[in-house]
Amino acid sequence: MPGPWGGGTDPTGRPNRIAVIGGGPGGLYAAALLKRLGPDREITVWERNAPDNTFGFGVVLSDETLGGIEHADPVVYDALCAEFVRWDDIDIVHRGRTLTSGGHGFAALGRRRLLEILHQRCRELGVDLRFRTEAPTAATLGADHDLVIAADGVHSLTREAHAAHFVPRVTGHRCRYIWLAADFAFDSFHFEIAETEHGVMQLHGYPFAADSSTVIVEMREEVWRAAGFAELDEQGSIDRCARIFTKALGGRSLRSNNSSWTVFRTVVNARWSHGNTVLLGDAAHTAHFSIGSGTKLAVEDALALTACVEEQPDLPAALAAYEAERRPVVESTQRAATASRRWFEEIGLYLDQPPRQFAFNLLTRSRRVTHDNLRLRDPGFTGAVEHAFPCPADTPPMFTPFRLRELELRNRVVVSPMDMYRAVDGVPGDFHLVHLGARALGGAGLVMTEMVCVSAQGRITPGCAGLYTHEQATAWRRVTEFVHQQAPGTAIGVQLGHSGRKGSTKLMWEGIDEPLDDGNWALAAASPLPYRPGVNQVPHALDRAGLNDIREQFAAAAWRAARCDFDLLELHCAHGYLLSGFLSPLTNQRTDAYGGSLANRLRFPLEVFDSLRGIWPERKPMTVRISATDWAPGGTTAEEAVEIARAFAEHGADAIDVSTGQVVADEEPEYGRSYQTPYADRIRNTLGVPVIAVGAISSWDDVNSLLLAGRADLCALARPHLYDPHWTLHAAAEQGYAGPGAPWPAPYRAGSRRPATGRTDAPRPRLTLK
Repeated sequence: MPGPWGGGTDPTGRPNRIAVIGGGPGGLYAAALLKRLGPDREITVWERNAPDNTFGFGVVLSDETLGGIEHADPVVYDALCAEFVRWDDIDIVHRGRTLTSGGHGFAALGRRRLLEILHQRCRELGVDLRFRTEAPTAATLGADHDLVIAADGVHSLTREAHAAHFVPRVTGHRCRYIWLAADFAFDSFHFEIAETEHGVMQLHGYPFAADSSTVIVEMREEVWRAAGFAELDEQGSIDRCARIFTKALGGRSLRSNNSSWTVFRTVVNARWSHGNTVLLGDAAHTAHFSIGSGTKLAVEDALALTACVEEQPDLPAALAAYEAERRPVVESTQRAATASRRWFEEIGLYLDQPPRQFAFNLLTRSRRVTHDNLRLRDPGFTGAVEHAFPCPADTPPMFTPFRLRELELRNRVVVSPMDMYRAVDGVPGDFHLVHLGARALGGAGLVMTEMVCVSAQGRITPGCAGLYTHEQATAWRRVTEFVHQQAPGTAIGVQLGHSGRKGSTKLMWEGIDEPLDDGNWALAAASPLPYRPGVNQVPHALDRAGLNDIREQFAAAAWRAARCDFDLLELHCAHGYLLSGFLSPLTNQRTDAYGGSLANRLRFPLEVFDSLRGIWPERKPMTVRISATDWAPGGTTAEEAVEIARAFAEHGADAIDVSTGQVVADEEPEYGRSYQTPYADRIRNTLGVPVIAVGAISSWDDVNSLLLAGRADLCALARPHLYDPHWTLHAAAEQGYAGPGAPWPAPYRAGSRRPATGRTDAPRPRLTLK
């Protein structure tokens, strides 16, 4: 019967006539699966190249992907299993020393052999394979086919022809790489780094047959040019790569398959389908080769698309279900791949790390491999990394002490500053006592107050706490005394700040960043720029007298904080508040000595910091919170963030609390697990200054991983501590730790074990009858 998308559908509404553009693994596997489940279907695959003409050499598939293949088509699964090379180890060569981590479980085969298996399966099932044939356009095919699968790769002509609908975004990156092969089999996944006179180069190698290995050589664009690769032909590049990595290759040569240096491109599409055309594999999305995901994603796409076509009542529903199922998986993979790619782009930052830490850092670069699952895979390797950290015996990394000046924190967990909006006229009350006291009892090494404002005008909302009156100081002293007396060993810090242009707004749950309905106060900022034009009021630009007044307000608040007996003072220079507004070029448009260059934009925040450091007790530490990126074009760059951190460290900051964003209303953050930590990582490993990492750190496994990898010294968590005030104590219990880094308060010790949640006394089955 005629279908609404051309061609014809079967009585169930499923497509009968299917065209596949592109004969890569994803397109071929989709064709084979659809034909297997619908033998009467007419399926044609167009591939412009010859059957044996393919790029790359080896393909790595995960156990998860293989499980899907096994259930969908045992014939293909059995054929793949007969070809696989399997291994468990990852070798990392760091300055001549090889460190090995085992238990990883890889399976690989040659890409050409994979295609041969899929060609054979398609022919067995009756798929029409047309090689050396340019496919008609998707629009042409769509007129007389029910379904058009565009699996035409990263340079997809289908995607570009319908760009107005798919809305693709293709982003090139900082490294050049070349895909080569060697005629021997590595016995592991092999990473080796060459520190040359031109810069850092790296080799990624793995076996894909008994006598063959994939070898990828990668380096930053500027290194590639300085080394002269831009002037070499293909064979010249191959020979030079072999010489650079002669030790890794055992003096053997390399070979190519029309290999050329290229830049990896990340492909993202706003939509994956258009009418009866759907994107699959690299046409829809790419993920950096360093996590080995391209073929895996394409094959998983094919599995999901086929299942959705079979399960849904019609094609529009099938394509919508396919995208809904796959997009979250792909986006998660792309986030991991982005973290991995950026790590290799910045590999030079880590070369001075101790060898074991460097190896652990490399293994956990994507955030998908963590301390906890590495410990399961290879407890010997992970134990050696912990010993080198150094962790005391039987102590997870998060429970190792850390010292800032004369303050020793018993563990690495920080309760991040969180505005509560419960103060009255700036005075903290019982809510603050209970809120901060509960989290101090909960085991964290350091508990931070919310941003405590240095003046009434410097409040964000009428509910913000302050430290500009004697009454406020008295109330804060009540909080610090409770923490020191009832939670001995827990430190409490105060964060001082001024709202700047983001003040005079409603309480968060009444309308975040919305101006008050009445009772607004005048705002001051670096420049007369409202946070949101037409919504928030225009602040007045501070003159010299205004700058002096605010500096004195900060100094007076610090004087009071010292008398309140806080253990640490943090200066808030982030999130678009007053001092952050001086730092960002998006919010500072001054033409005097406090605007323009980064040095000028730093001038006032540093003046404030210096005045506080002169007042705050020498033995007590000071930290500074910064926004390391504005997540907006023209804003603070990662490189500037390093220089901002450097300046504060040179002026006496003991650690940098590295946050991001909230500076401008039109920001576009790259949200995801631990998404802000790379900025802390960069500052720490560039400057050697201690850092506090923040931003969607949600598990104790994340904390342990960040610390062991050398990406952070302390980890600040906010929402997890709202969910569970005793987060740190529970993290200790879940890891079987009962040492000095997380002592339970005496009244709570009876609750230090997780309560039973179900029956545990049922008899175990003793006999199975067949």
